[in-house]
Amino acid sequence: MLLYLLPRFDNPMTRPITDRCSFPSTLWRAIRVVGIDPAAVLHKAGLPGSVHLDPATSLSTSQYFAIWKAINALADEPCIALKIIRAGDTTGQQPGFLAGLYAANFRDAISRLLHFKSMVTSEKIWTKEEQGRWSMGRDWPFATEREPSLSIDLAFAYMVELGRRGTGQRVRPVRVQYARDRGRDDALESYYGCRIDFGAGCDSITFANEDLDIPFSGYSPEFLEIVTHSVLGAFAKLAGDDTVIDRVKSAMKRTMGAGRPEAAAIASELGMSERTLQRRITSEASTYRALLIEARRERGLELLQNPSFDIDAITTMLGYESSTSFYRAFKQWEGVSPGEWRLRRGMDRGI
Repeated sequence: MLLYLLPRFDNPMTRPITDRCSFPSTLWRAIRVVGIDPAAVLHKAGLPGSVHLDPATSLSTSQYFAIWKAINALADEPCIALKIIRAGDTTGQQPGFLAGLYAANFRDAISRLLHFKSMVTSEKIWTKEEQGRWSMGRDWPFATEREPSLSIDLAFAYMVELGRRGTGQRVRPVRVQYARDRGRDDALESYYGCRIDFGAGCDSITFANEDLDIPFSGYSPEFLEIVTHSVLGAFAKLAGDDTVIDRVKSAMKRTMGAGRPEAAAIASELGMSERTLQRRITSEASTYRALLIEARRERGLELLQNPSFDIDAITTMLGYESSTSFYRAFKQWEGVSPGEWRLRRGMDRGI
């Protein structure tokens, strides 16, 4: 029997699934550690180079997939997923993974990890339990193509890694199925400890029930409650408990690098007509022009805090036609030039 995962500790008000994904900052840091520049990834994915600076940036499923495909292409090596997981030991693991380490057993840890993950992506997780085995996979309601192989590899490997670290044993899946054809996957197969079935009807991973019931040595009910509450709060904010104004500004920040974001384009990205967008903005006592000014100001201040970006680069990322236009706008926002703003904060680079 196939079941779609229903979280045991979620708000009883079920949110509708929308085409919105987030890419965690912990993953961006891990990707940098393995030698891949986030800005290069975003460039190859056709996205603004500043997306990795704001983990709250909302992405569509197609944009989310494009990032994973770009990482895989730039890595150009097999099993990059395993390197990313190991890099997390120095850059910080994802919150859901850390919370899972304090769960009661492997089954509880997986449930929490999958729930936290589903809060920030539009994936729909399914599980199946029969004949002493538990299987998991996921569908993407808004996808127009197959999920990238690296995204799948990392999701399954994280589950295996969570089980091994939590139990202190070499937990192995009893079966891994990939819809893709076999490639350079020997190291990944060795990591799982079982043969991978390629060319399957879907992507799934299966564990024996007896392994799921192995208790975690670090189980701490008190700490788990604290961590879970904290992670749920942070993920709920990323998952979309925001206003239309927040969503519009997020979309503006994501697209402004290609030029001044037009209302029709933003409306389309948010899945509504331009007329509906304008009405929703008005209902929240604002205007499109005011939101664009706010979005540019917020993004501009974020970018200026990164000394690796010069004024010309920031001008482009904010969608201004010239640095003169950016200087003029910034002085209206802050009363000083971008260079003076940085100088006062000890970030002057001779601008």
